[in-house]
Amino acid sequence: MDALSSLHLLTEAVRNARADIAPTYQEYIQLAFAIANDCGEAGRQDFLTLCSLSSKYDPQAAGKLFSNALKNGRNNVHIGSAFHLAELCGVKIQSEIPSDVGTLGTQGSPSSSASHTRVRKKEAGVCEDDTTTDSDPISPLPTFDEHIKWPYPLERILKCGTSPAQEDVLLLGTITVLGASMGRHVQCAYGGKMKSPCLQNFIVAPSTSGKGVLSLVRLLVTPIHDDIRKQVAESMESYRREKAKYEALGKERKKAEAPIMPPNKMFLISGNNTGTGILQNLIDSGGTGLICENEADTISTAIGSEHGHWSDTMRKAFDHDQLSYNRRTDQEYREVQKSYLSLLLSGTPEQVKALIPTAENGLFSRELFYYMPGIHQWQDQFDLNDNDLEKTFTALGLEWKEKQKTIVMGGTFTLRLTQEQKKEFNQLFSQLFTRSELANGSEMSSSVARLAINICRIMEVVAILRALEQGEITQSPYVSPDPTINPDNLKDHIVTLWDLAITPDDFHAVLSLAEKLYRHATHILSFLPAPQVTRRGNADRDALLQCMEDEFKRAEFMQKAEEMGIKHETASTWLKRLQKHGLVESVDRNGTYRKPGRR
Repeated sequence: MDALSSLHLLTEAVRNARADIAPTYQEYIQLAFAIANDCGEAGRQDFLTLCSLSSKYDPQAAGKLFSNALKNGRNNVHIGSAFHLAELCGVKIQSEIPSDVGTLGTQGSPSSSASHTRVRKKEAGVCEDDTTTDSDPISPLPTFDEHIKWPYPLERILKCGTSPAQEDVLLLGTITVLGASMGRHVQCAYGGKMKSPCLQNFIVAPSTSGKGVLSLVRLLVTPIHDDIRKQVAESMESYRREKAKYEALGKERKKAEAPIMPPNKMFLISGNNTGTGILQNLIDSGGTGLICENEADTISTAIGSEHGHWSDTMRKAFDHDQLSYNRRTDQEYREVQKSYLSLLLSGTPEQVKALIPTAENGLFSRELFYYMPGIHQWQDQFDLNDNDLEKTFTALGLEWKEKQKTIVMGGTFTLRLTQEQKKEFNQLFSQLFTRSELANGSEMSSSVARLAINICRIMEVVAILRALEQGEITQSPYVSPDPTINPDNLKDHIVTLWDLAITPDDFHAVLSLAEKLYRHATHILSFLPAPQVTRRGNADRDALLQCMEDEFKRAEFMQKAEEMGIKHETASTWLKRLQKHGLVESVDRNGTYRKPGRR
């Protein structure tokens, strides 16, 4: 592909992302010479389009600059520089840079696919690209604290993981499926509404990364699903007998009432479904269900043109809102007042884009994302003890079914945080919200707000599991009758409303997940186009900044970047943008910087 064709594709991608790829005068000049040198006058309109995305855009000045670049070209700057500036803004371009066009001023550099924000070029033929996959960040994303002591069965399940990332995925997956089975029986007041532990969790990973372990987590709730399906089978058999009797009445049927087909209840809802089918399954099941799929494209392919319907269902389910639809065939109106749908998916970065095509889609902010790195060396899969993990998880599932019954029979358990816990919770998310606003504008604000809800939901699950460790849940020291219970009912041991407390250790353990999950979501954000975003950070830039002290020197910043494998030019550009967006501020002329709010 020639330079001009590549430029057209670049311009379209940047325009769709609404990205300002030349925020400073230095980059503005570089962009002009890069396009003028390799595309000539034919590149003028693309240059003006790229410049128009800046709030400082002056069409006359931009036109004059491009004319000057045509007349006084810099032969050491080429179209690859424009691609590099786009990459720094998180814009992904699917086409390749022409093989005869250099990058960052190097004529004839090898071609490079700019399919991701952190694609790196070969250094003058000296060494190969040292990245692992197109989706892995330069600096590894954080894993959860391995020293946390989680309640049973979480601690038991984590021992089945073979790496920190796999343990994290098992933790999130287990909390998701167990929380789904608690449904409306566990809740926490947040934002003026009661939130139950219904999570929408998306594990993202390249192929052969170990995410398949999630198939084991499904076994924890399979016994619950099987019991429901057994009851449905019995009800259907009874319905068939009653219907046969009714049909045999002949003319006398007018005097009898026709039997009604029982609802097709289930707990595990198939992802190989339609948007309407999922909605019908959920309503038949009283609003409660879990979609658990190892390949996200199972859902994205199945729902096809019904993407809007699916997205609407998931957005409403996140807030436990009412769901309804009309059956066109018999004009039957179906609804459920409260929805308790949970989601556990795993898939590749490309499958994320198929299901959530843009960051503006409301599903992005509602998902809990965790990115698993790819595996790049052979791992021994033989177990010295020849353990069968399917048997282990099946046994844990049968055990959980009995414990889940005690929760359902107990009534409703409401998590109550102490005032000190609420204060600490708000302090953390206030800092995270400010940080996300500075780094990504409003693009991550809703994600942080909903991450807070999801952290509360995880706390609900962990608190219940800790209470169950004591034996009978209503006898746990972390469970007490709700103060509104009538004293006479207390005397008669008729209690259906309970207050649930979370231990300080468990509270801090769950709260520590927030920062790490935010970092993972920021990385996933870089996969998606963002039509109305003018700036966007990425996980690597965020990791670099978090490594620095509250006050640091430019030289220290550049040294840390080099240690993380980030190029000098990239780190220098990042530092300028961090200062422009208010993530750091200059203290003096000696190259000293300070994080905001530090004195």
